[in-house]
Amino acid sequence: MTVVEGTAAMTAAPLSARAVSTVALIAGLLCSIAGCGTGTSASSASAEKTGAKSAQAQSRTAWQEPAAYTYTLRSSEGERALIGAFRITVRDGAVAEAVGLDDSGRRVVEGFADAVPTIGELLDELAQARRDGADTAEARYAADGHPVRISLDWEESAIDDEAVYVISGYEPADR
Repeated sequence: MTVVEGTAAMTAAPLSARAVSTVALIAGLLCSIAGCGTGTSASSASAEKTGAKSAQAQSRTAWQEPAAYTYTLRSSEGERALIGAFRITVRDGAVAEAVGLDDSGRRVVEGFADAVPTIGELLDELAQARRDGADTAEARYAADGHPVRISLDWEESAIDDEAVYVISGYEPADR
């Protein structure tokens, strides 16, 4: 089971007549399609949304970052130092070992080893993006609540400010 959550900040911008017409056309099409819908009532759709938000909150709060674990991180998008694939070992809540799995990852480990994050640090970056009103700050979570994908875009119209983190191979250390 994967849970998706996200926020998007909206900015005010003047609309041209063409944009207003396009929005009206799309709204009309959606209304006519909704008339042929699946029979889902507004109240059940609202209940589904509430249930999805509740599941998001449960996944987000149910997972507690352990002091020791390993995971694979694929970091992409944007112009930043942390680009590449890594196998990361965390002990006592800090990165104890990072192995670059591709050329980019190896360069990061050799030159910017401190840039390699724990999962908790990735979640902190997500939380900061939300506080800063990023246009995109979304996460998908595994059934146990740990994130499996984090997508960030601080300004939709800016180039190369995005970050995408894909987390796989998560293994808590034996207790």
